[in-house]
Amino acid sequence: MLVDCLKWRAESGIDYILSKPILPSDLYRAVRDSQLIGLSGYSKEGLPVFAIGVGLSTFDKASVNYYVQSHIQINEYRDRVILPSASKRYGRPITTCLKILDMTGLRFSALSQIKLLTIISTVDDLNYPEKTNTYYIVNAPYIFSACWKVVKPLLQERTRKKVQVLPGCGRDDLLKIMDYSSLPHFCKGEGSGSGRHSSYGPENCYSLDHPFHQQLYNYIKEQARAREPVQPVKQGSFHVALPEAAEEGSEIAKTLESELQKFENGSGMPDSLDGLKINGE
Repeated sequence: MLVDCLKWRAESGIDYILSKPILPSDLYRAVRDSQLIGLSGYSKEGLPVFAIGVGLSTFDKASVNYYVQSHIQINEYRDRVILPSASKRYGRPITTCLKILDMTGLRFSALSQIKLLTIISTVDDLNYPEKTNTYYIVNAPYIFSACWKVVKPLLQERTRKKVQVLPGCGRDDLLKIMDYSSLPHFCKGEGSGSGRHSSYGPENCYSLDHPFHQQLYNYIKEQARAREPVQPVKQGSFHVALPEAAEEGSEIAKTLESELQKFENGSGMPDSLDGLKINGE
């Protein structure tokens, strides 16, 4: 696995991906508005807290290559900058992060995104393993509960143990492991919702205007300027060799497609939501 990872990094030029900004900036803003992810803060133990708007990410403003490039750039920035800085700040090695997945807005249309999400998760499984300590699921609608019920048995035990489905926006549970200031914007209110755009102002960690994304994008542009004498900055996506999904990943994708098709056909909805269990089931 290590040899394959090193080969992938060499063939795809991953060591230089943080010197390849997505240009023009309007295109990068469009990517940020449709691939919702951001750094909201740190846990009490010093682990970076990444928020991901699973339900409201549309992935419809750019090509697949731009979304994969952006995802890998965040991975690399996390590993090269965020984690080393956190280790120095907290005085101990910090090598993993927490992820809070907001399911607000999850609909049948997610069926069209499964292929891209499978590519991204496969990239992570093969080349960035064991980087997430815990996945917290919040604002889970019934459609998630139904999909989780059929997918959960397909996951490896170590992966299942990392996933915690929290009630509502998860605020009370998350405040046990992080301060209020580190909560993602969609966990701070009484209600639910990712708040994709400006209603949350500077607290919206998905926005390109958030300090994390400003620092990331400026870092990439600085690295590009440093390499410009060697390789001039050009517009266009950074093409990465897209991996084939592992057997487990393919089976999960097919199972999700099947379950979502049931909903789309009207056969997956229960007669009543009374007694529905979200947390732990």
